Amino acid sequence: MARASVEDDLRDFARLQVRAGLNDPDQQLAEVIEATRVEMPHTDAAILARAWLAAARQEVAALAASWDPVTDFERLQAAFAECDEHALPVLQGVRGDAEARAGLTAGQAPLRGLIWFVPADVWHAIDHGVLEIHLWRPDGSDVAPGDHLATLVTGCFQRHGLAARQIGDRIQVSVRWERRP
Repeated sequence: MARASVEDDLRDFARLQVRAGLNDPDQQLAEVIEATRVEMPHTDAAILARAWLAAARQEVAALAASWDPVTDFERLQAAFAECDEHALPVLQGVRGDAEARAGLTAGQAPLRGLIWFVPADVWHAIDHGVLEIHLWRPDGSDVAPGDHLATLVTGCFQRHGLAARQIGDRIQVSVRWERRP
């Protein structure tokens, strides 16, 4: 891959780290440094990562000034809080199935199910306005299309002003991921 393309990809990765807000600034820096070391081993990864993250933070601060008083992200968090109140906890930005499975046994019991998604799902919401989430039963199996639990969850999103529908084993939520810095 050409150096400019690699740099563009890494700069975009830094942007997504900041916009997602799933990690604290030190974790964001560590993620971008590591990616930069892998992709551009003959550069000062720390300097580049700091510069890209600083630019991304300035960008999101400028964008946030134009966002509505209540953003889709805030509506989403309210819907997640409601789901949690109904024994459907939400794991945001987990690393994958194994971490989500651990969430089935941690915390409150009994669970009606578990909602979870990975960082790449958030990045998709940032760039494309759709967050795809997993909805699992307490045994870790996917909720089948048309199941009452899926209807409950999509209804919750809709009550909070977010369109949602089940597509296969995932629920798609139309949401602009406008997380304030």
